[in-house]
Amino acid sequence: MRCPYCAQTDTQVKDSRPTEDNAAVRRRRICSACGGRFTTFERVQLRELIVVKNDGTQEVFEREKLFRSIDVALRKRPVEKERVDLMVNGIVRQLENMGENEIQASHIGDVVMDALKEADHIAYIRFASVYRDFTEVSDFHAVLDEFEEAYNRSPTAIKNNDT
Repeated sequence: MRCPYCAQTDTQVKDSRPTEDNAAVRRRRICSACGGRFTTFERVQLRELIVVKNDGTQEVFEREKLFRSIDVALRKRPVEKERVDLMVNGIVRQLENMGENEIQASHIGDVVMDALKEADHIAYIRFASVYRDFTEVSDFHAVLDEFEEAYNRSPTAIKNNDT
């Protein structure tokens, strides 16, 4: 593993342990050249996923990009980092288990929307406003109407997520 401080490739693992959800191995490393310490994570990758954008272009799926977009939606919301990690792991696992290497960006957005709807309604609306490209106040009303309909059908499901 290359040292992020001095770029030497001679680093040693000092400690390894699984993450809380057992989806990765956390390794503490030290560089023998500069003494720098850093952490790496080793995760299972079933296949390399390719995102097919709406305009037809393709790019390699980036877990960190998914994490950042969810993190932005959840900014200043009462959702623990561990829950976000579990959410991202679940989304990635779900995408990998589809059996397809190429995944439409719209499908990824839908999966993220479903996960955010379960985690935090405000974050769901924030993400939806970007993902669905809201241009008018009525777009927000439509999403809020969805919640109201769901509330009227199943009050306990929605009440558990009220924040």
